[in-house]
Amino acid sequence: MKFIHVTDLHLVEESEILWGLKPIETLDACLADIQKHHADAAFVAITGDLAERGEVAAYELLKQRLSTLGLPVLLMLGNHDDRTNFKQVFSDVPLDHGGFVQQVREDHGGVFLFLDTLKGPPSSAGLYTPERREWLSQQLDKAAGRPVYLFMHHPPFSIAHELMDKIMLDDPEEFAALLQGHDVKHIFFGHGHRAVSGVWRGISFSALPSLNHQLPLVGGSVETVYSHEPPAYAVVHVTGEGIIVHNDAFYDRKAATMPADAERGTWY
Repeated sequence: MKFIHVTDLHLVEESEILWGLKPIETLDACLADIQKHHADAAFVAITGDLAERGEVAAYELLKQRLSTLGLPVLLMLGNHDDRTNFKQVFSDVPLDHGGFVQQVREDHGGVFLFLDTLKGPPSSAGLYTPERREWLSQQLDKAAGRPVYLFMHHPPFSIAHELMDKIMLDDPEEFAALLQGHDVKHIFFGHGHRAVSGVWRGISFSALPSLNHQLPLVGGSVETVYSHEPPAYAVVHVTGEGIIVHNDAFYDRKAATMPADAERGTWY
């Protein structure tokens, strides 16, 4: 099966510029590219920071854009989001028993769990409270040995980034303990505004650049906290042998300086 991972939209009102960029323009280009090249995807997962300030207008703008995509979209919340305003606009999004934005999708023999790690202001860190952990524990038990894929905004571990490691998930050990004894294959997350991948406690993981601004890997490598680097979405293939994650820098994709017929049919 194939699905799409997108993260950190940071939407503001349609005419507004955020850190020198227009978030809606990048989102429009992203959705158009997905429609053109990946209309056969099973779903699109967007792992939080849907809005920059959690405003109703930003969620309404997102809902309008997603209505024409033609693919199921699974939405999660990040530290820039407002759970009350989000639920007001996306009133049909499934919630867990505590009213948190958590849901389950079963597909291709696997269980896909979409988590709510929003702690709330003034903190930008994540939090996975006992009530939310209870829901996750129940879903892991129901998976009954089937492969599990987790989606969340905040990483539950250090990503070796000085700034972002200060605002990762607050309760990583409690979270990690929940996963023990279950076949968790991969964790997809956002928050870091960078392409990151690796293995944590035997579980592979991947994250993406934001659709708007990025965070430089090394603080001080640019004069500002944020940087302008290419946005990307991920095309994920779940196969019988494993997981393949392609990051596609769609916004910066252009033809190379070469004849259109060069290098065709000469590699094999």
